[in-house]
Amino acid sequence: MFQLSLDLLPMLMTAAFVAGFVDAIAGGGGLITVPALMLAGIPPAQALATNKVQGVFGAATAAISYARRGLVDPRAQLPEAAIAFLAGLAGATLVSWLPTQALRFGLPVLLIGIAAFFALKPGLDDTDRLRRLTPAAFAATVVPAVGFYDGLLGPGTGSFFMLGFVTLAGYGILKATAHTKLLNFASNLGGLTAFALVGQPLWLVGAAMALAQVAGAMLGARLAMRIGARVIKPLLVATSTALALRLIWQML
Repeated sequence: MFQLSLDLLPMLMTAAFVAGFVDAIAGGGGLITVPALMLAGIPPAQALATNKVQGVFGAATAAISYARRGLVDPRAQLPEAAIAFLAGLAGATLVSWLPTQALRFGLPVLLIGIAAFFALKPGLDDTDRLRRLTPAAFAATVVPAVGFYDGLLGPGTGSFFMLGFVTLAGYGILKATAHTKLLNFASNLGGLTAFALVGQPLWLVGAAMALAQVAGAMLGARLAMRIGARVIKPLLVATSTALALRLIWQML
């Protein structure tokens, strides 16, 4: 059974704080925390499960912060959140039955495409634009697809939700970020529910990291609400690109 030495805990909490800050703005916090957990010597499956523990708290904190500023109505999002939870639960439950390795090969291409879209498309700011899907259609297609992916693999979930809200729901950058967080929390919680049964998360490590994650998420959400697209777009591009490069490096 894995035992974590106390000198590694500050490192993990620092990683969680930075991840919470980044995730509250642009998503991609797992890019920081999962490698940190694995560098601490935690086996991969247990690292993923433990990451879900602390990630749930960070996403919840960001969702509450945006809701308090009136950027999102959590009650209106509850049906979508329920769908995301069930989809995340299903994805994590089926992770050993589906060809996830094949999906990993396409992920870098998708993430680089997302980075290029937000970096190069003109006119992307905090202004709402043309909606291409009704809320019901969005909830029936994008939400379960991304939620299922979050349970199945996870990296880039926030970026995929962001892309959906901007291109299909017609939201501005800040509004899209705010609406992403509750769904990301719900799909994370669904994945954690499944991992808790089979992945044996390290609850105490996850709880300690959650404290730091919450602090980082509060700071990140505050900065995003103050500056908006000017900070969200560059950070989203950077995290999507970094995640794509990390996945390519892992495959090579």
